[in-house]
Amino acid sequence: MTRSALHRDAATGELPFYQPQGDEVALFEYAYNNQLPVLIKGPTGCGKTRFISYMAARLGRPVYTVSCHDDLTAADLVGRHLIGDGQTYWQDGPLTRAVREGAICYLDEVVEARKDTTVVLHPLSDDRRILPIERTGELLQAPPEFMLVVSYNPGYQHLLKGMKPSTRQRFVALRFDYPDAKTEQEILMGEVGIDAHLAARLVNLAQSLRKLQDHDLEEGASTRLLVYTATLIKNGCDPLAACRAALAEPLSDDLETVQALMEVAEASFGR
Repeated sequence: MTRSALHRDAATGELPFYQPQGDEVALFEYAYNNQLPVLIKGPTGCGKTRFISYMAARLGRPVYTVSCHDDLTAADLVGRHLIGDGQTYWQDGPLTRAVREGAICYLDEVVEARKDTTVVLHPLSDDRRILPIERTGELLQAPPEFMLVVSYNPGYQHLLKGMKPSTRQRFVALRFDYPDAKTEQEILMGEVGIDAHLAARLVNLAQSLRKLQDHDLEEGASTRLLVYTATLIKNGCDPLAACRAALAEPLSDDLETVQALMEVAEASFGR
């Protein structure tokens, strides 16, 4: 669970790099200005977390990020009593701190959390915007600056867990996907600083690999992996070695599948 104050770069006055894919920036701002919670759904590595970082900086709000998992409890979010120096004291969890400070609370992969844990979000994600803390007797009213944001990968719902309709329908939902070719090239050029020719080759490679999804691969090559690959190549790594380390190996543990992916990479890079 982390807190980060994401503001404009002090030296340049620039926001963190983010390449919009549609009207998601405007929709997020409408939701923030009207105190509405937001649900972001999309595949791994498509830019969900970067988008939250960008919007937090754009809005000038700190953000508390919680990576959800099976063992996450309501106390992990809200807080608990601790013992120290011979006395008991209360320690706020990240959700409570975000409410008190008027920050953004971002729950990443929220469907990984237990159902009895996500229920604590209900009074914050409707028009009440309150957080009852039963163990202290407090009833916190969220300030206008507070925003609740959750995300998950809907492609995993059949394998793991889905979000209850009673929870999902409390949110404004934004669907993310891998960018179109032109936008993805602009992301690589803006994020890593590579030239247009290399960006086009990498994006074409990613699109070829994504066609294998649901056949030989559980997931296609993400934009995040393309950024890693481009970073390695830009800094002097052999292109095929970079493709193996940052694309093929992360996509599969099966040696034959990795070799097949590398054949696609070799064709893309002319070897």
